[in-house]
Amino acid sequence: MSVAPPAVTADAPLVTRLLTRWPQIAERMFAAGLGATPAATELPEGHFTAEVLPAIYACGRAVLQAIGAQREFTRAEVALFVAPVAERHAEDRFPLGILIDAIHDSAQSVLAEAAALAAPSEMADLVVVGSRLLDLLKHINNTVVETYTEVEQSIYNAEREARRELCSALLRGHSADEHAARADTPLTERYTVLGIHIQSDDQPTSVADLLARRRIRILHRTLDALSNGTALVTFDGTTGIALLPAHSDGPEPARHAGLAAELAEQFSAPAHLAECAAVPRADLPDAAQEVAELATLARLLGRPTGTYRLDDLLLEYQLTRPGHARDRLAERITPLLRNPHLLEALEAHLRHGSDRKAAAARLHVHPNTFSYRLRRIAELTGIDPTDPNNSRLLAASLTIQRTYQVP
Repeated sequence: MSVAPPAVTADAPLVTRLLTRWPQIAERMFAAGLGATPAATELPEGHFTAEVLPAIYACGRAVLQAIGAQREFTRAEVALFVAPVAERHAEDRFPLGILIDAIHDSAQSVLAEAAALAAPSEMADLVVVGSRLLDLLKHINNTVVETYTEVEQSIYNAEREARRELCSALLRGHSADEHAARADTPLTERYTVLGIHIQSDDQPTSVADLLARRRIRILHRTLDALSNGTALVTFDGTTGIALLPAHSDGPEPARHAGLAAELAEQFSAPAHLAECAAVPRADLPDAAQEVAELATLARLLGRPTGTYRLDDLLLEYQLTRPGHARDRLAERITPLLRNPHLLEALEAHLRHGSDRKAAAARLHVHPNTFSYRLRRIAELTGIDPTDPNNSRLLAASLTIQRTYQVP
């Protein structure tokens, strides 16, 4: 059974009262600092929260506890909380000047909270809190600047770039021995090839660049954890290819079955992956093209976040191969393109078949209205969607239009 903490009375020390209110103060501190930067106003809501707010809460609580114990909170202790967050910002190339400004705004916010909470008789205590905040600010600034410098000069970044070049060489079918030596990464005979497609909303260029760098960092970190640091990746923040060494000729355990869901959660965006397992090195270029097309196809067809293989999209993949037949199929529903409500009716019909009530409910229309729309489809295209053979033809035509937008 949990025991509620003792109530804090009005005559408790200032630091004790600050500690009691710290969760709320930390949120306001975050909002006044990083949450108020120009970047935060354009980035998706909550972009910084998961990585930054826990560090603010933990570090601030530890500092207040140190003040209460009348001991110095050392720079080494500050670095434990601050350096990992600063490293992630540096890898994302978040502007250092904006970050320093945000840190100072946060410190001012905390000092204002302490001043508002202090009684006139606690001025000496408030001076101590202010002095310790200045020490903390000095340690944070030094840690952030040093971390940014280390990341810019990091051997890790050079190694990652070397691995990216190795991946590109393998995907182009070029000789990769020299690239492998430079990346200090042994080549294997087979690789599992992953096509990656993360849905991306239109954003201002500066925001799009920041989001892309963050996604690249997260993807590298996630795949390195999955592959013990052996994954090779080319990824621009939206699409890319990953090569994971395969150590057997047959299919390996589904070690990345949950990868798409994990990426979707971290990116707050749908993630479509396509997989081709245990591909011989010589066949990597063709496999990479296939998984890239499959991942894009899954997204364009509106499939849910997940990892797809050729067998999952076999018919759709074949239907969308270039050729006269594909173009002729797409033309069959060209008369519907100026009538989005008819395209929606066709999709609902293909999804629900003979269950017109369910199809009408999906469109939020009366079943009679839905039936009328099907008749209009037949009139405009010359193809009756209620006929099973014609229904398959229209389904193929719609698939091609949705994926390639053939005029």
